Amino acid sequence: DSKGNMIIKKAYLDPFLDMYNGEILAFRVSERPNSKAIMEALEEAIERTKDCPYRTTVHSDQGWAYQMKAYVKKIKDNNIFQSMSRKGNCLDNSPMENFFGIMKQEMYYGRIYHSFEELKQAITNYIYYYNNERIKAKLAGMSPVEYRLHTSRLAA
Repeated sequence: DSKGNMIIKKAYLDPFLDMYNGEILAFRVSERPNSKAIMEALEEAIERTKDCPYRTTVHSDQGWAYQMKAYVKKIKDNNIFQSMSRKGNCLDNSPMENFFGIMKQEMYYGRIYHSFEELKQAITNYIYYYNNERIKAKLAGMSPVEYRLHTSRLAA
């Protein structure tokens, strides 16, 4: 603000993570929780997985967004199975919570972002890095995208 005090604002990240390789398939960052951002990310995730030969399952917590009629309808219309953790049980959503923890540790904690746009760009850059460059031991030392491409070549 004009007196030099730091103003704390929030950003909301709505990502869809592929549990096969840990890749973030789609995401939106917004200044407030809103259905438009979640539905856009869901539609992008559906588009990216439409050729998947296996049943698609979307895991989530019991947040309001994942209980919206439009969200539930979009999932059903695309023959996607919805898995929602019981109240107080985060097990279904633990891969997503793990991603949030890693992301905060690697690009958020200890840094000051001076605007929403700066933070949004940092998140976008981080997700690109996470998907394309950050290697994982459980993916044979490959990034999520490298692993997906490698295993799809093996299957062909």
